[in-house]
Amino acid sequence: MASFPTNSVATILWLLLAGCSTQGSAGVRGAPAIANTQRVDLDSSGVGYPVYRIPALTVSNAGTLIAAYDGRPSMADVPGNIALLVRRSVDGGATWLPRQVARSGGPPLGYGDPSLLVDRTTGRIFLFHVASVRQGFTGSARGNREDDLDVLQADYSWSDDDGRTWQHRRITSAIKDPSWGGMFASSGQGIQLRHGPHAGRLIQQYVVRRNGANYGVSAFSDDHGATWRSGQLVGPGLDENKTVELDDGRVMLNSRATPHRLIAFSADGGETWGEVRADSQLIDPANNGAIVRYDPDARPGSTRARWLVFSNTAHAAAREHVALRYSCDNGTSWSAPSTVEAGRSAYSTIVILPGGDIGVLFERGNYEFITFARVSPRWPGACQ
Repeated sequence: MASFPTNSVATILWLLLAGCSTQGSAGVRGAPAIANTQRVDLDSSGVGYPVYRIPALTVSNAGTLIAAYDGRPSMADVPGNIALLVRRSVDGGATWLPRQVARSGGPPLGYGDPSLLVDRTTGRIFLFHVASVRQGFTGSARGNREDDLDVLQADYSWSDDDGRTWQHRRITSAIKDPSWGGMFASSGQGIQLRHGPHAGRLIQQYVVRRNGANYGVSAFSDDHGATWRSGQLVGPGLDENKTVELDDGRVMLNSRATPHRLIAFSADGGETWGEVRADSQLIDPANNGAIVRYDPDARPGSTRARWLVFSNTAHAAAREHVALRYSCDNGTSWSAPSTVEAGRSAYSTIVILPGGDIGVLFERGNYEFITFARVSPRWPGACQ
């Protein structure tokens, strides 16, 4: 929900995939591109809605790709008359079914900043988002009354029919401390823990405004979404943040920041967090990215259980060069970036597709396109 650069669209550079190499801190010009990338634009500005922003992506239990994003009247965040949109693909992202309006309302109502999360036990698909009338993130009042027009509300939609239809629920009073100001779900995708004492827990990350500073927090459910609560704040200095389950039982948080991403670790399933520190390997221009475990069901302690995939705009200052990095040791070390989009680009999110390819949904150009790319991973030799 932060400000955005407005440079013109850069020329797209396609390079052959090369081996891993080191990089400077300024960016990744000339970084190897991923070969054989299949791409399709889901929407483009001015066609249907003036602006499309904020991609979210998941794969349902049926194998359906579900993408969500904002349909906006302008580049502005809420408050504004933003619609929550969904598109579905049943062929791995090669083609997409027509755009759906998951939630909208007349002015001044706004619904946006989507994040998707699938309960692998029940199959229910959660679509977290904000609901706004008079205020956005920085202007939201304190308190958690669900009828307060000056409180930015925490809502989610859910689907039990593979994303075809959606119902809606408000959980502001359950997850928001009344002393907090604005609160919004980090767009992209939440996680479900697969192992350990909190197996089955659903976790969605939020950004919280408190006393003029930004924090991260995990909202979670241990009963398949019947009830929700939040853990302790982590920060300050965080923004849109994501979590990933590691094979040793910890949960790692990875947050937007500049010039490097911020990370922290939780030993209790996201309820509390250790020290926040910068990961000097992951340069970032303060832009939303994603981190996922490549094989969440891999046996803990196995080689594959430690494989992670990360996406962001791999540049310390500009929103350009959406790239993937790979880790085979729970994020202790990362490969050099492999470029998905060499030109202007912004928010990105990733999923692991059936069969092992990686799906990347990202903002392409000068916020002109929502684009899906399907790529085949090339793991560093150390992962084998």
